[in-house]
Amino acid sequence: MTQTRIRRALISVSDKEGLVERAERLVAHGVDLVSTGGTARTLKEAGLAVKDVADLTGYPEMMDGRVKTLHPAVHGGLLYLRDNDSHKADADRHGIEAIDLVYINLYPFEATVASGAGFEDCIENIDIGGPAMLRAAAKNGDSVSVCTDGGDLDRALAEMDKTGGHVSRDTSRRLAAKTYARTAAYDAAISNWYARQLDESAPDWFAMGGKLNEALRYGENPHQKAAFYTTGEARPGVATAEQVQGKALSYNNINDTDAAYELIGELGDETPAVAIIKHANPCGVALGNSIIEAYREALACDSTSAFGGIVALNRPLDAATAEEITSIFTEVVIAPGADEAAKAVFAKKKNLRLLLTDGLPDPAATGTFMKTVAGGLLVQDRDAGRITKDDLKVVTKIAPTEAQLDDLLFAWRVAKHVKSNTIVYAKDRATVGIGAGQMSRIDSARIAARKAEDAKEKEGFETLRTTGCVAASDAFFPFPDGMLAAAAAGASAIIQPGGSIRDDDVIAAADEAGLAMVLTGMRHFRH
Repeated sequence: MTQTRIRRALISVSDKEGLVERAERLVAHGVDLVSTGGTARTLKEAGLAVKDVADLTGYPEMMDGRVKTLHPAVHGGLLYLRDNDSHKADADRHGIEAIDLVYINLYPFEATVASGAGFEDCIENIDIGGPAMLRAAAKNGDSVSVCTDGGDLDRALAEMDKTGGHVSRDTSRRLAAKTYARTAAYDAAISNWYARQLDESAPDWFAMGGKLNEALRYGENPHQKAAFYTTGEARPGVATAEQVQGKALSYNNINDTDAAYELIGELGDETPAVAIIKHANPCGVALGNSIIEAYREALACDSTSAFGGIVALNRPLDAATAEEITSIFTEVVIAPGADEAAKAVFAKKKNLRLLLTDGLPDPAATGTFMKTVAGGLLVQDRDAGRITKDDLKVVTKIAPTEAQLDDLLFAWRVAKHVKSNTIVYAKDRATVGIGAGQMSRIDSARIAARKAEDAKEKEGFETLRTTGCVAASDAFFPFPDGMLAAAAAGASAIIQPGGSIRDDDVIAAADEAGLAMVLTGMRHFRH
């Protein structure tokens, strides 16, 4: 049997958008409708003939609707093999009629969790009958078309329109495959939520799932296939932003834009801030009295690397800032809003992607970070570590000034979002040199200094901007040499985690060099 004539459909949906119109199309093909609860009421109110599941099973819905479809009259109709004489005989003996199509979308568990609902509300939004029917129908996918959303049913209906009410085996199998992925993702969301409620950081089994947002042209490189999936997390960022204009985002665009907006979230919304990202590393970050001032200061750190980069802002865009940003080639701009004048400026650059969000990501919010390795997954908490002035420990004879403390904390928050090993030089609330991703922290210190030298030459600064700057290191200095390289670049104050067995040697070297140094007690490796 290469196709199935759809004669009977079971419909039970929580999302009723387009329900009546789709059901009417099924009825037009001579399909009998079976339904439950609120779905049945909606269809009946629209004037459609619907048989209640309770009439099918001989049992009313009970226990607040928790028990209604778990019955042989339903699951037998889904599961029996149409070409198996024994199955057919059992179905005839027990009065079980075939169900050829199911349209079921599950209780909105993920949305309930995302809304911040309490434990009991989340539990009540765990669907039991829905996943059971979907999985049963999918197991018999050669004979049953199983639809988990309106798009699936539209696909089946389009085929029925062409074939006189039939759905092909190929389409049914594809729908079945999608169904198993959907129920797996649903169960993953439940299990991970439950683990968080129990504060289990390492449950025996870990599941993950997501919904296709977009099939991408390719991955990091053209020979790699790629796709972008969303998890339902409501965190402001690239996955939840509205793309106002521009080409489709690439794999690298998505990765870099996420890095940019997470960094902007780290800086908060009290002061205008801009971050410019290239290959997931910042090449310039600044705070300013206005968003355009912050952009100019961020760009001045390394305008060469900023070419073709990602720009993230913590303020809505205005036209003047949009003009500055579009004066050089930029791949993506992401911000919590833009006025119409700014949008008009960007519209002149049709390929530039403009993403708008409804807020900033909370750097202190918990979450899960995953990375694949051969044969496994590495799973950890999102790095939500935060340091305030009160957490800092002054360990040198010279204490930093208030202005230096502000710059030290700024540099520290930037360093958290730079690939290890990291050195960040900052002055007057702006980065003036960034060294990223080196095997040696000394190399990072020297690269950051070289960036400042390049900026002096290119931008025409009278002096090196690192003179009198502060320096942040994402991890401790194992020897004094990396710190002294920062001092040689012009740093007068240092922030670092501490924790090396040679901390005393490093502190003594700082005192001898006339540096102020504070320890955070917290490391921010980023690989």
